[in-house]
Amino acid sequence: MSAKKLDTLEPKATMAVLVADHSTGEVLASVGSAASMEDLNRKAFIDMTRAIRSPGSALKPLIYAMAFDLGLAHPETLINDAPVRFGNYSPSNFDGQFRGVLKVREALQMSLNIPVITLLERIGPERFMQRLQQSGVNPQLHGGKAGLAVALGGVGLSLHDLVTLYAGLAQGGKAVELSVFQRAPKPEARFTSRAAAWQIGEILSSTPLGNARLSHGIAFKTGTSYGYRDNWAIGYDGRYVVGVWVGRADGTPMQGVFARDTAAPLLGQIFQYVAPQHSPLSPPPPETLIVSNAELPQPLQRFEARDALKRAAADKPDIVFPPSGARLAASPDMPLILKLRGGTPPYAIFANREIKELGLRNSEVSLGPMAQGFFALSVIDSTGRSAHAEIEIR
Repeated sequence: MSAKKLDTLEPKATMAVLVADHSTGEVLASVGSAASMEDLNRKAFIDMTRAIRSPGSALKPLIYAMAFDLGLAHPETLINDAPVRFGNYSPSNFDGQFRGVLKVREALQMSLNIPVITLLERIGPERFMQRLQQSGVNPQLHGGKAGLAVALGGVGLSLHDLVTLYAGLAQGGKAVELSVFQRAPKPEARFTSRAAAWQIGEILSSTPLGNARLSHGIAFKTGTSYGYRDNWAIGYDGRYVVGVWVGRADGTPMQGVFARDTAAPLLGQIFQYVAPQHSPLSPPPPETLIVSNAELPQPLQRFEARDALKRAAADKPDIVFPPSGARLAASPDMPLILKLRGGTPPYAIFANREIKELGLRNSEVSLGPMAQGFFALSVIDSTGRSAHAEIEIR
């Protein structure tokens, strides 16, 4: 199975898999690399179940669980997916679009960035990191201080860590220690409530998982890190937890591949082998509040951000990426993606006064691979308003 899947990936990419029984913590299967040990191009000698990588969106479920525990939100709470700014930080969704007001459960299922970051801003990144450590994982921070970017993968974790975290969610919020041998159970260490853990499982199991029978019984989440370096898919049923990582072992970017197309199908296929008649997820604990939005207490009907949460001005175009002053590494096989916000389409895009795109109506455009040097990027919208950024490719 792994060899066939490996053939569908680019020559430098490989994959890693970890399977465990979350009721005992026993590791049932661990594949550090699907490639042959002689395959130096894929660096098969590196155990990618233990390598520290960016989890992408795979941590979002724990942020939502913490918001449920703190009484900030409920799966039926309405939340706004609209432009926001935190100081100099203006997060955007992966596709650059905004959905407006929607339910929290929908925001998690669609893996939107802005709703989860507004929740994390209320929770506090440092507080979230403490909760993450309580789940039994060992997050690695560069710079020593957590910021809002941890919601989108701005922290280092391994496949072993993520499987540990999801095993705990499967166990109703109790920390699970993974081991190749069954161990005597330890005193209960809880990192989220039973109700919040069940709510997350109910939301994540509502999305069909390809290659798996009765996939509505598998709670899973994908994650794609910056530059497509890491594709993740982590899921669980009533007994097993499975984690899949796809990427290049040397940490370099892959070419525009998403976890839903690489890691998720493999996750479904593994569940077919491990549990063709998989165990159902646990029923909701008695304390779980299962009601419609209209039946929620007034403060939970709609999430309100802090006063510091301000909508970004959308009356003129803005170059979100790359920001002015950025220094980017040249790559012959990686295009430069220009991301826009605001203004009135269609747009005209220029690089060093040369036209790169006319009539653009999307908020994202590929400028193709860029040579080394300095570039003055400009965007002009249909009303004549403009934005500029100066960058260096080296």
